[in-house]
Amino acid sequence: MTTVETANSAELINRLQTEGVRLVQIGVGAPSRHGGAGPSDHKAMTIDGTTFMAPVHTTQASDSPYIALPPDSNGRSEVQCGGQWVGEVSFPKRPAFYDLETADGIPYWKIATLHSSDVLATTVFQTCLRYEKKSTACKFCAIGRSLREGRTIARKTPAQLAEVARAAVELDGVKHMVMTTGTPNRTDRGARALADCAQAIRRAVDLPIQAQCEPPDDDAWFHRMHEAGVDTLGMHLEVVNPQVRRRVLPGKCEVTLEDYFRAFESAVSVFGKAQVTTYIIAGLGDTAEEILQVSRQLIALGVYPFVVPLTPISGTPVQDTPAPSAEMMRSILQPLGRMLVEAGMTHDQVRAGCARCGACSALSRFEEVAK
Repeated sequence: MTTVETANSAELINRLQTEGVRLVQIGVGAPSRHGGAGPSDHKAMTIDGTTFMAPVHTTQASDSPYIALPPDSNGRSEVQCGGQWVGEVSFPKRPAFYDLETADGIPYWKIATLHSSDVLATTVFQTCLRYEKKSTACKFCAIGRSLREGRTIARKTPAQLAEVARAAVELDGVKHMVMTTGTPNRTDRGARALADCAQAIRRAVDLPIQAQCEPPDDDAWFHRMHEAGVDTLGMHLEVVNPQVRRRVLPGKCEVTLEDYFRAFESAVSVFGKAQVTTYIIAGLGDTAEEILQVSRQLIALGVYPFVVPLTPISGTPVQDTPAPSAEMMRSILQPLGRMLVEAGMTHDQVRAGCARCGACSALSRFEEVAK
């Protein structure tokens, strides 16, 4: 692909992720997700070999100028804007492991789901000590919705995840796995459960794993998770301005930016450069300059800042908050892509997880433009 073609695909993905897509035919490809943790109210699509998540169930998506027509006989769907052709997408197929269930009758898709086209993802605890109270819940989070609506189970056991992971690798060629969690306590913050699950999964199948949690109270958990088989660690800032953090993360902000940066430094010493990542959500109140300033500090520590546009999930306090503009995202992702290339920390250097997958942001395409 030429530099111009790469830049064009980066810009189209950027626009589809910020403005959303209207689907003429809803049920094509792998099922989309409503609510829950991770990339919700999205659908996986592929352009020029790059699979990305685009909002299809948000209020903004329902008014998007972009529309995807029904797929043709080759599985390609024309994308139009104002009646004009702007590109073609295809849709990853429904994974075969979704048709299986455990011996006690739990469908595998309630235990772990396919993200993008080759990533297995699960939320180990589908509950969170912060989510249950309006005064402490993160404003963008819908972790309890999928549980309330019966589309997942509250606690995934190590044995269940090992069983599903093996099937996903054997039947669908899954390449890596993401394990996130609601925060169950104020001590290890889920690290113990993540380590137990990673150990069981790695005994069952050779699959790179990212674990995601808030910084645990004891840095020894970084060593324990790594020894259990966790390849990369995600500790998510989500918001970088302290005032905005207090408004958007009223409970989670008790873990300060200083706490995070201390944890990042310690974790990098265990997992290595580019194997510790953080998720930053543009559109919640941080400026582009603030996000880039913090990203520079993170990269200097060896932490990969994965910046994504806000998807205002229905049923959350931010459901009517406009997603950031494509222009704002470009003003972040273009220089950030260059910084990551210069630091030798591109997404393909990350062994597993959100940054490796890259589907929730156009950042990986902007890295390619910068090379």
